[in-house]
Amino acid sequence: MRPQKAAARALGLAVLVLAMTGGALGSPVTAGAAAAPAAASKGKAAALPDLKPGAGSFLFTGWAGKPLKVHYYAPDKITETTRILFVIHGAGRNADGYRDAWIPYAKEGQYIVLTPEYSMADFPTSLTYNVGHIVDEAGNPRPREEWSFASIEPMFDQVRKATGSKVPTYAIYGHSAGGQFVHRFVELWPDARYSRAVAANAGWYTMPDLAIKYPYGLKDAPTDAAGLKATLEKPLTILLGTADTDVNHHQLSRTPEAMTQGVHRLARGEFFYAYGRKVAHELNAKFAWKLDYAPDIAHSNTGMSQYAQKLVWE
Repeated sequence: MRPQKAAARALGLAVLVLAMTGGALGSPVTAGAAAAPAAASKGKAAALPDLKPGAGSFLFTGWAGKPLKVHYYAPDKITETTRILFVIHGAGRNADGYRDAWIPYAKEGQYIVLTPEYSMADFPTSLTYNVGHIVDEAGNPRPREEWSFASIEPMFDQVRKATGSKVPTYAIYGHSAGGQFVHRFVELWPDARYSRAVAANAGWYTMPDLAIKYPYGLKDAPTDAAGLKATLEKPLTILLGTADTDVNHHQLSRTPEAMTQGVHRLARGEFFYAYGRKVAHELNAKFAWKLDYAPDIAHSNTGMSQYAQKLVWE
């Protein structure tokens, strides 16, 4: 969809958001709120991976969480300027399949693809994987370096060191549960070094609202009004398949909180973008999010990737 059409559609959605929220957010937490931690996660000393040309995998242990099998693609020649893309899988945990869908584009663009596998054995639930595992099952805060989000930055550093790439930033893309992971990563990891984050066809969202309890909003999450404003100024693209409209999809969340965001993934993504635009206006933030569409694509990572492969390098 052309930018002007997407913008017009989003403007209409913003009006809907105002109607649904009564025209105002809950009061943002400002006084006494702790800013999101800025320090990078503490990685464990680990052997550097050997990324041979083509598709392969390695075990990443350079962080405080469980070891991660990382499926990768590396071009034949890696230089100091070789770009790095993270691809975050969905609830099926099929990281190798997600990697494979990106190989044709990575070959053409000569960049590295990293797809960490958040296995069902070690990350068995939405709480432990795509919600970030920032709290335990009892709701108690967990150490930041053990959040699932904490795996990305040290993995980037380790792969740069192993390959000789000296790029200062990376791109990150996630589809379905991976899209949930990516947009929450943007909201809660303020010093992440991505140049562009693309969240595709997420099933439900963490609203940029400090009055809605996490994970449906940011209340009780480790951020504040300044962090929220910064989030709205991040390079986040919401990518939606125009045919991802199955209201009976077996993986679609139907909790009351999720249903307030829309009846299917397309509606929920549009609602999230419009909500962010509204909050950015209220906070006088320089709204940097983008909304884009994959025409006639339903809930398919392969289908979405053909559109995302251009957006990740914008």
